[in-house]
Amino acid sequence: MLRQPVYINSIASISALGMTSAEIWSNYLHENSLFQKLDATKKEYWVSKLSDAATSFLNTIISSDSKYKHLDKSVVMAILVARKCFENSNISNQNVGINFGSSRGATTLFEKYHTDFINEGLVSTFTSPATTLGNISSWVSHDLQTVGPEISHSITCSTGLHALLNGIAWLQSGMSNQFLVGASEAPLTPFTLNQMTALKVYSNEDTALSNRCLDFQKTSNTMVLGEAAACLSLSLSSENAIAKITGIGFATEILSSSTSISTEAECFQKSMKMAIGSYAVDDIDAIVMHAPGTIQGDKTEFEAIKKVFGNQLPLLTSNKWKVGHTFATSGLLSIELALLMLQNQHFIETPFYKNQNTTKKLRTVLVNAVGFGGNAVSVLIEL
Repeated sequence: MLRQPVYINSIASISALGMTSAEIWSNYLHENSLFQKLDATKKEYWVSKLSDAATSFLNTIISSDSKYKHLDKSVVMAILVARKCFENSNISNQNVGINFGSSRGATTLFEKYHTDFINEGLVSTFTSPATTLGNISSWVSHDLQTVGPEISHSITCSTGLHALLNGIAWLQSGMSNQFLVGASEAPLTPFTLNQMTALKVYSNEDTALSNRCLDFQKTSNTMVLGEAAACLSLSLSSENAIAKITGIGFATEILSSSTSISTEAECFQKSMKMAIGSYAVDDIDAIVMHAPGTIQGDKTEFEAIKKVFGNQLPLLTSNKWKVGHTFATSGLLSIELALLMLQNQHFIETPFYKNQNTTKKLRTVLVNAVGFGGNAVSVLIEL
């Protein structure tokens, strides 16, 4: 547990779920996924894409400044959610830390520039600055005109929650007064989609419910990719706070391969125990699981939860069945789902795992994320 709570002052996101809390919550309440078919190099993939309305907002940002036309989609998405989060946070732009991460980075531009190089043997002037991972936080800071540290990083699929860990560490050290933490991912590009196919984890389900996360009887992997960005404003002040973080946990484990974690996800066991701290296991009402929709990914996390909680399992859910796996952003979208469930006192189930007593009062929600390398993070949220 933390020495003192860290408060969430605002949150903003953009994904297939929408851009406003009302729209996002409305999309969580219906039983349909938000997937659609995308053709990439002669193969169709189920994906979750931004809406046309959301895309038009991104185009507005691009056209607002001539320098922005050379930015990757992931960076523009980060600017958009950071603006919204900053505006709603009631904080100044002085001594504001920024930590935005991405698992894949500037996928759209990187693939474009590399294709241009293969075809023409030439490299654009903007290739290096536009595809370096460090430009995400730098451009967010430039756009907001903030004064404070800027951090960009990549820790695969737990990147967003690692940004949150970094923000908490800076706040508790006294080196920053406020921190914007976020992640952005625009992975719906041919090479990135084909990478997931090469790993044999992408869904081949012939149905819109093609990500079967928390279906422990599935016989094939069902990962589906989505694009999304999210941003949280953190501080040590409870004034105007919408929720508080009362526990954080993190752990890694020795790898058996470049992609897998142990059969009982020891990293998750350690991160959840650290986040729960002195709470009793029956004090945890729900867990938003990482659960990417792969056989091993879902099962190992479930085994870790059973190891920690025994017969007193909390309510279990994940949003990957609806919005797909958004890589770095996935953990922060799970934080958003946890907040919405707490605020509305309504638990959102997956179609594939049925919980008992889903109408009970929600007081605490644990959020998990992990990525290649067994780098698990767990975060405990309360109102």
